Amino acid sequence: MTEEAKTSEPQTHPPVSVMGPGDGEMIVLGTTRMRVLEDGSHTGHRLAIAESVLAPHTQGPPQHRHARHDEGFYILSGTVRFTVGDEDYDAATGTLVMVPPGTPHTFANLTDQPAVMLSTFTPDLYVQYFRDLQEVLASGRPLTPQANIDAMSRYATEPATDPA
Repeated sequence: MTEEAKTSEPQTHPPVSVMGPGDGEMIVLGTTRMRVLEDGSHTGHRLAIAESVLAPHTQGPPQHRHARHDEGFYILSGTVRFTVGDEDYDAATGTLVMVPPGTPHTFANLTDQPAVMLSTFTPDLYVQYFRDLQEVLASGRPLTPQANIDAMSRYATEPATDPA
């Protein structure tokens, strides 16, 4: 058997991951609920996926830049306002927003209806950031801007103080 034939054979390890509608780790950050569908443990840490529900009138994180990962947002329902540098984009249901490393961005739900989005993180490193924020809140400490910046810095992310 050739080497090429060996690599095209079906792989049995790691096993297929199936996440049902009620499954997944739930992370609650104020009025935002995030369900982690894939934390990277089944993808060799190449990809993480989360579903987020943004309550009406929910502000997102401060505008920031990721140095080492792409972030994707697919709007499942509602409308999410993305601010990229000094430009605003209203992403309605069915819209995909891809943010490459180094691009300043944030998002918010400015509407009177909840918004639901599917987020991807390539590679997976940023999922732990959300866990860290939840830990701050669970400990009773306030989620101050500095606490947020400190958490971001652990995952190759920094505030975007200029639109660059």
